[in-house]
Amino acid sequence: MKTMLKTLLSAVLFVVLGLTLPLSSTLLADDGNEKPNIVFIMADDLGFNQIGCYGDTPIKTPSLDRLAKTGIRFTQAYSGNTVCSPSRVSLFTGRDGRLMENNSNKVQLRDIDVTMAHVLKHAGYDTALFGKYSIGSQMGVTDPLAMGFDTWFGMYSILEGHRQYPHILWRDGKKIRIKENEGGKNGAYAQELFADEAIDYIKQEHDNPFFVMLNFSSPHAELAAPKEFVQPYENAFPETPYTGMSTGTPADKYAWYYPEPVANPNATLAGMVTALDAYVGNIVDTLEQKGIVDNTIIVFTSDNGPHDEGGGDPEFFKASQPYKGMKRDLFDGGIHVPMIVSWPAKVTQGRVDTTPWAFADVLPTFADVAGADLNLVPRVKTNGVSINGRLNDKPIEIRERILYWEFGKQVGDPNSGVIGEVFQAARRGKWKAVRYGLNEPVQLFDIENDPGESQELSKKHPEIHREFVDLFSEHQG
Repeated sequence: MKTMLKTLLSAVLFVVLGLTLPLSSTLLADDGNEKPNIVFIMADDLGFNQIGCYGDTPIKTPSLDRLAKTGIRFTQAYSGNTVCSPSRVSLFTGRDGRLMENNSNKVQLRDIDVTMAHVLKHAGYDTALFGKYSIGSQMGVTDPLAMGFDTWFGMYSILEGHRQYPHILWRDGKKIRIKENEGGKNGAYAQELFADEAIDYIKQEHDNPFFVMLNFSSPHAELAAPKEFVQPYENAFPETPYTGMSTGTPADKYAWYYPEPVANPNATLAGMVTALDAYVGNIVDTLEQKGIVDNTIIVFTSDNGPHDEGGGDPEFFKASQPYKGMKRDLFDGGIHVPMIVSWPAKVTQGRVDTTPWAFADVLPTFADVAGADLNLVPRVKTNGVSINGRLNDKPIEIRERILYWEFGKQVGDPNSGVIGEVFQAARRGKWKAVRYGLNEPVQLFDIENDPGESQELSKKHPEIHREFVDLFSEHQG
């Protein structure tokens, strides 16, 4: 009876949205197997080399390392953009870097957009969002409950997303006080709250498969974490204290935004990453205890490259290695992210996968594994492709294609929204091109043999260079 009622409610929802509910909305995928649960976990500003299984970092991440060892560790995965909001818009909508409106830097989720949550509702899923929403330059344009989620708990605005011990959070559109953090106290760590809410949701009885999106707002500055995670790193690294606004003459350009001093920023950032790892481990443990981990797809990634704000030092941790750049760059250090996928029912042997793919591909991939026909969902604008064929022990090759990004670099105050330059980047196979400004030259690199993008090759390969020049000209506004 509950399942029938939910199906009827879903039908009403999709009629209201102008979408079409398939006549055969069942709990079976196209191949007749039970549809998998999906848990998508995203860190905020986590660098490619800040997880143990991706390099030589001193940061301990045993849970993620174990997940990678038994699943798929993608080494050529990309975010949707080099900063959080446009990257999330790409993820939610399945659209690549062609997101800016006439180079106006207004990249935001619109109320007419169809999201992956809508698509999975269409396929019969229960949907929930926990953590950072923060989509677009204007908060209040969209609400998660209107964008396909049945329930949500977390941070709504960009500013809220920069506080590790927030005074307020949101539950299903209603503001709630976090009393444990009032009066100068740090009693409730946001990331732990998000993970605990996700765990409570997973523990509930569901008549349908579920889609859980868990968006951490860490290790993005501000730098702060519970002592139990920071303490193991104390005295492990050389430290330059972050003074914030305490000296009156802060050297950090973001001090006005992160005013609190941090005595040991390297230990704190390492503790933040290890804390996320522990929370991911708790999610996996919950799925195992409930007996549903085998047919649950778990994805872990980051929204963009590492930051240098609030005391963060990506150079010390070699956070982007072997890539060049960091957050706000379209060199690979700003957009090349860790991507771990676990699905024990399909992936029984851990492996490393070198397939290039990006956030725009997540929506069509989830639609594919859920048996949702995107042709039956009006207004879906995805230009990504499904990589479902890679999520098994006998992966199917995906045809070579062009991945594309663009970023409107702000002038002065990074939150001003005033556009200064438009950056573009694209990748096809081993070739990567970047242009830092519409009037600047297009640079060409062999990203496979030169991951640090240090050898410019436009003169040696003029035909390939011309292909990217034409592409950038086509999409420059």
